[in-house]
Amino acid sequence: MTNDKTILLGAVAYDPKVVTIWEGMREHFHEQGVSMDFALFSNYERQVEELLSGHIDVAWNTPLAHVRVKQQTHGESLSLGMRDSDRDFRAKVLVRRDSGIKSLKDLEERILAVGSLDSTQARILPLYFLAKEGIDLSRVTLLPFDTDLGKHGDTGTSEIEVLKALQEGLADAGTVGDLIWVNEQAAGHIDASRIEVFWTTPGFDHCMFDGNPGLSPEKTEGFRRALMAMRWDNQKHRRLLELEGLREWLPPREDGYRSLEEALKQRYQNEH
Repeated sequence: MTNDKTILLGAVAYDPKVVTIWEGMREHFHEQGVSMDFALFSNYERQVEELLSGHIDVAWNTPLAHVRVKQQTHGESLSLGMRDSDRDFRAKVLVRRDSGIKSLKDLEERILAVGSLDSTQARILPLYFLAKEGIDLSRVTLLPFDTDLGKHGDTGTSEIEVLKALQEGLADAGTVGDLIWVNEQAAGHIDASRIEVFWTTPGFDHCMFDGNPGLSPEKTEGFRRALMAMRWDNQKHRRLLELEGLREWLPPREDGYRSLEEALKQRYQNEH
């Protein structure tokens, strides 16, 4: 851990707005009497490595990074908070209306477009949940889009490729997260005469602030206090909250990561 009183936070620079968000958050923390600074990383693997080595105090992590931190610290890392929008996240299985798919079982012997290998919402969990529904994934032809590996699907580019493949008829079905689906619909980028939502996965939780297991009580309390002091009805706070995609910061919970833990365990067993 860093030795001075300043909390050093790590975030992955998946979009230019990340700088704006964390400069604003740093100012907010200082207004709350908490010294905080941030370091940006190009990928979550390096960010997790630096958190575990103590070079940063806190990391703003994807669900995949959060679960890996928990596993590598044997559950001793500190979960510090999450967005309201991180709870009960879901993924969609989309189909072309002309695909003839009438049941999940019909996905077998079809082409399923999926997001990046490290995307929880566009690949890891949709495939896990489909298998739990009895789908033989070995009989499904996957069309993967492994873009921006290391960013764990944050950029959404692989999901955009999934949607493009569906609209162009390169795949019969595809998997995307709720957020991309809603945003692309709102932007008018979805041809509803060609594509429809066929199935929605069970809920799972998304991002989490992870603290190094040795983070001091003073830094831990200060971080939580400053984070939870943000209010939607404060215009200065709202600008940052909107950029980060939430209305309210919430306390952590772990139950929403159980499905991802199981999915990663199964992936490891299949690879070994």
